[in-house]
Amino acid sequence: MILAAGRGERMRPLTDHTPKPLLKVGGKPLIVWHLERLAQAGFKQVVINHAHLGEQIEVVLGDGSQWGLHIQYSPEKIALETAGGIANALPLLGSEPFLVVNGDIFTEVDFANIKLAPNNLAHLVLVDNPPQHSQGDFVYDDDGVLKSDHTENSAKSKLTFSGVGVYHPSLFASVQRGDPAKLAPLLRQAIAENKASAEHFQGVWHDIGTPERLAALDMQLLGET
Repeated sequence: MILAAGRGERMRPLTDHTPKPLLKVGGKPLIVWHLERLAQAGFKQVVINHAHLGEQIEVVLGDGSQWGLHIQYSPEKIALETAGGIANALPLLGSEPFLVVNGDIFTEVDFANIKLAPNNLAHLVLVDNPPQHSQGDFVYDDDGVLKSDHTENSAKSKLTFSGVGVYHPSLFASVQRGDPAKLAPLLRQAIAENKASAEHFQGVWHDIGTPERLAALDMQLLGET
């Protein structure tokens, strides 16, 4: 699932007329980079949620056949936040664990090798803390088990959640379909139950949160091609 329902307030005025995932870097929309990498990783079915200007996303991407994918859409009348958007799309996602990727990041994470261990509810990809988020989000131990923020059992400092994770549908059992809900409380509950794990990705990752970051990445990508 690609999360594409955010309003992109910090990206205004770019997002006043264009949904954030359709903003271009390196000559193509952010979300197309995801679709290409998902196809390369062997994925066939993709669900995309949308709200703000969402019809543009459907027009541009269509059914996904040009990437060898089958895209289904989960429209939201109001943005349901991360957990709410995922819970709303569960009928399209099925009963097995699924990969979720934020639509407003750029990354070279290998989607094919992110796995959820049996009996776990969540597996997160963490990255080094970027300048705009220096405090990080999560800590994990040497076995890859996510720990609560106040743990004394891990010598590792906090890392930042990349926006890439694998989840079991039952993680969202407490969320009523159609209701807004945040992901963090569900993850913290899974951590408390020792049912969440993580890995540290140290490759290319960008959070496209401002027009300046978008422009910088665009120049970098065009310079490499």
